[in-house]
Amino acid sequence: MPAGKMHADEPDIDASLVRRLVAGQFPQWAGLPVERVDSAGTSNAMYRLGGDLVVRLPRTPGAAGDVGMERVWLPRLAPGLPAAVPAPIGTGRPAEGYPWSWSVFGWVPGENPVPGRIADPDLLAEDLAEFVSALHRADPVDAPASYRSETLAARDAETRAALAELGASADADADADVQTGKATALWEEALRAEPWSGPPVWIHADLQPGNLLLAEGRLAAVIDFGCAGLGEPAVDLIPAWYVLPATARPAFRAALDADDAMWTRARGWALSIALMELNYYKETNPVMAAIARHVLGELLAEGPAPTGGRRRRRRRRCRS
Repeated sequence: MPAGKMHADEPDIDASLVRRLVAGQFPQWAGLPVERVDSAGTSNAMYRLGGDLVVRLPRTPGAAGDVGMERVWLPRLAPGLPAAVPAPIGTGRPAEGYPWSWSVFGWVPGENPVPGRIADPDLLAEDLAEFVSALHRADPVDAPASYRSETLAARDAETRAALAELGASADADADADVQTGKATALWEEALRAEPWSGPPVWIHADLQPGNLLLAEGRLAAVIDFGCAGLGEPAVDLIPAWYVLPATARPAFRAALDADDAMWTRARGWALSIALMELNYYKETNPVMAAIARHVLGELLAEGPAPTGGRRRRRRRRCRS
């Protein structure tokens, strides 16, 4: 069965293609079974290769550009992180009609968190904060810019366009004008927040349920570093709304020592990302669209950004 297409420029990808690519370039694995991984991921099609490997084929030219970055940087980042990250095993070449480089990684076991069904949200909040803090302390020398390295202001036009088109469809039972007004107010509040003035730090930039793996309710691994690179740390606070319930957000925020400005910017990042995801994937990726609707619902239920995070001096080594 082919991987369902989500992008206009996406090539045909199926298990037969994967078998041919592997047989032609990695004959030592040619006899291993190939099975499509049922994933809501949007950048790569994934196929399990035997019991210990996974093949990842980029779906778009942009994702294809991440293959080399992950091969170089994941082994450098891994030793300093408290959760497992994918280990690059091999890099394939364009062949068999497939136009880009592709990757073989070690299979990382675990289950994606399901918002609303997390056994101990406070413990997961601590785990997420520990991972985020460790990543933000990684050496930034020679690191690439994150896919989400721009400021919130640079996303203003696109975010407002998504707001206008979707009509704040996160809550179909509520008055659309009210929901749109709340979302617009939240976005404008984020734009008014004090911008990040420290140096860029390593960020994952896409800490969503599909990129997190749990074992016995604890964070075991973080995958898909295609958006990773240098940026502002507030981007990595989005799991507060993508993953955690409202009751666990204070623990997450406290563990990261996030002041009011950072927390407000983080809300803006979560809103902007969710709006654009819902706009882009509402017809092609129901799982991603449902996650985006959940995020919007969580944000709009909060109202104005809560205050109380203490203001801290900017430092070279970010603690958030």
